[in-house]
This record gives sequence, C-alpha cells and structure tokens, in this order.
Amino acid sequence: MAVSVEEALTLIYTYAHSMESEIIPIENALGRVLAEKIIATHSLPPFDNSAMDGYAVYLEDAGKTLIQSCTIFAGDKEDIRMVEDQCIRIMTGAKIPSGCEAIVPIEEVHFTEEKVSLPSFIKASQHIRLKGEDIQSGDLLLEKGTMLHAHHITLLASQGRTHIHAFRIPRVALFASGNELKMHFETISAHQLYNTNTPTFAARAQELGCEVIFTGTAEDTIESIQNHIRSALNADFIITSGGVSVGDADYTKEAFRSLGVETLFESVDIKPGKPTTFGKIGNTLILNLPGNPLAAALCFELFAQSTIMALSGRTDKYLSTITTKISTPFKMKKGRRSLIPGWFDGATFTPSEKFGPGMVLPLSRANGFMMVDASVEAFEKDSEVKIIPTRWCMSSPLQKPLITQ
Repeated sequence: MAVSVEEALTLIYTYAHSMESEIIPIENALGRVLAEKIIATHSLPPFDNSAMDGYAVYLEDAGKTLIQSCTIFAGDKEDIRMVEDQCIRIMTGAKIPSGCEAIVPIEEVHFTEEKVSLPSFIKASQHIRLKGEDIQSGDLLLEKGTMLHAHHITLLASQGRTHIHAFRIPRVALFASGNELKMHFETISAHQLYNTNTPTFAARAQELGCEVIFTGTAEDTIESIQNHIRSALNADFIITSGGVSVGDADYTKEAFRSLGVETLFESVDIKPGKPTTFGKIGNTLILNLPGNPLAAALCFELFAQSTIMALSGRTDKYLSTITTKISTPFKMKKGRRSLIPGWFDGATFTPSEKFGPGMVLPLSRANGFMMVDASVEAFEKDSEVKIIPTRWCMSSPLQKPLITQ
C-alpha cells in the first residue's frame, strides 16, 4: 500500500541519523555542520574604540578651539588620558583614551593653524564602539546543527577558533539499472538511452555537501544489481534509479530483498514517482527512485534531499516552502498528489508549459516545483501556492506543511 508524502518523510526522519563528528580546521569548514555549540570566549570589541577617524573630546568642549595633544593609532598599546583644553587625534579602531566622552569625525572640525575648532553640538558617546557591544564573552554564538556559511566563519575567526567539531560528510553511493542505459561518455545504439539520472543525483548530492561514490550502471539481472549493492554498502546512503516498477525486467527490489533489506515504504501516493522505495541494510539507508528522469529528479528533491539533510546533522533538516502566487491559470487532473515543476521569478510561480515523467528539458528550465493536493484540479491566476525550490534550499528546524491545497 502506498504511503502518503507525510508518512514517507516521517520514516526518513526516523531512520536518518547524523554522522559521527570529526575535528576540522575552520578553513575547511564552509558548508559543514557543527557538532558542538560555539560559546564566545572573547568580547567584541575587546575594548572601547573609535568608530571614526577624528578627535577624542570632552562634551563641554563643544564649540571650542583646542590644541591637539597627540595621535592614537589602531594597535597602540599605551594608555592615554584626556587633558583639559586639549583634544586627541584618533584613528578608526584605536583604543579610546581615558576620560573621552565622544569622538568628533575629522570632516566635522575646522583647522586654524595648529588648533582644532569643534562643532557647537556634540552628542555623548557618539562614534564610540563600546567593549562587548557586538559580542559578550559567554554568549551563545552558534547552535549545534548549524550549517556553516561564510559569515559563520567570521564569528569563529573573531573568537580565535582554529578548529571545530563537525559532523562527518555523508557518503552517498549511486547506480542505475537498465540494459538500455549508457553513460554520457559511451556510444549508444538506436535502441539505447544516455543515463541522465546518475549524473543528476551526483551533482545534487555534491551541491548538498555529500561525498559521492558512483558504482556504474547495473544490467537488468539480479546478479548484476546484487554486485552493485555489495560494492555500495560501505556508503551511508545508496540512491538508485530504475527497476522499481512492476515490469518483467524490474529486478531492483528483488535484488535488495535477497541481501536483507528492511523495507520501510515501497510506494508513495504521488505523481510522478509512485514506485519510490525506501529501506535500509544494516546502517546503510537505501532510496530506490523511478527511472523516468523528471520523476526521479523531483522525488530526489523531496526524499533524497530530506535524507541527506538529516544525515548531515542539520537542525533545519525539514524542507520548507516559499508562499507565492501563480502567474497564470493552470488546470490539472485531480486524484493524486502531483509534483508540478516551474519557474519562480521572485514574485510569482509559472508552471512549466509541457512536462512529463520521462522528460529532461522542463527540469532544466525550472527552479522549483509545487506539490498539489489530490483534490485540486485548477488554479486561477494569482492563486496562492507553496513552492519547493530546486536551485537553493528552503529548510526549517520545524516540520511544516508542503502541500498546496
């Protein structure tokens, strides 16, 4: 019996657990997922400093003409005190002298011979960056399960962190099955097709931060598929395409069963992609996707991407959506949850004009898709829809509905 999309994702999140952690330098941490909390050990700024090139002054000196006593540069170690009826030239980032009440930017003063004329109004503490106003020692900076982006590396560097604990990158093994399939670097005959699914899965898995293992294309025999399975069992996650429907030469499910697979679901109530199967052999998770390219790629976005994010240890492992409006009236057959590819331009979503489970062109011209409830048969222009991106990731620490109803 086919499970719902929600049931399928619940099973994936139940069985996909994060990898063990390892220690890596922050130079290699981009795109990795933290396996520890990051607590600030240094306040930032570490001392009161100037936000501008200008002059350190007392508030009572507003409107006066003063002598410049000295200059403080960023990095100077000497502690300097303010002197009555004098101002101090100070550079951006330099330590604020004792007694200073404000910084007057250099462009707001006038110079008369060797003296400095100040403006008539000076605001208390203006242009002074206070110790710890950005980060206080002891602050929680990053949660465990955070995928690191460039500006997270900024935080780590600001605390003098050289290494972090990160979850290991998931290893994903890929193969397709089918006597009619050839790789793109091979010569094909009139009765054969290029294998587009495996290169697609490999590229997406790499985009999602995985180590990818390609074991080749299996022939449509149980023995050939068994050999490919055995060679992939050292991976954390095996993704296959083809051989999971009910045709006479569809041996993938039988080959996995013969090697002891625990099937968690073997079809999903969705169009396209109903034959999608999920299970495990030991600690290795297995996702069998259909052979039709568009069906396989869209189901990868739903099921493989969810598995990979959970294996990666991300707190925001749940797929999320963008709520937008449909740009044009759209009709469809009701009766089963449907995946509709299309283009989101930042304001509206336009469904692909022509698409079918076996096509490849529509997906190359789409940057997202909507999953439409079985009860829906038409949308009017400007109807509200939820879309799932395919060229970037919308995710959430909370599981939310993905369906457009």
